[in-house]
Amino acid sequence: MMIDFALAAERTEGKSAEEAIFQACLLRFRPIIMTTMAAMLGGLPLALGGGTGAELRMPLGISIVGGLIFSQLLTLFTTPVVYLYFDKLAQRMKPREARVAQPATAD
Repeated sequence: MMIDFALAAERTEGKSAEEAIFQACLLRFRPIIMTTMAAMLGGLPLALGGGTGAELRMPLGISIVGGLIFSQLLTLFTTPVVYLYFDKLAQRMKPREARVAQPATAD
């Protein structure tokens, strides 16, 4: 979701990659967190529940909740970094592609 918004901001508004991904992070943070929280709260009864057979379901609930927390933190921090890395890589590759694409002139 962040990448789509950043690409749209770069194309339509002419923003730099840094500005575009920063704006995308600000705009999409709340929906991303809300989606993750809904899924995580759905797994809490498994993680905290008791009763017959709870010892079999508890590891699944803990895995769901822990995995969502870990993946959300990892995604929120790494997505902008990877986006900027690929943008810098694309900027570096442009001059090389332009040199290769130019036909050699015969003197």
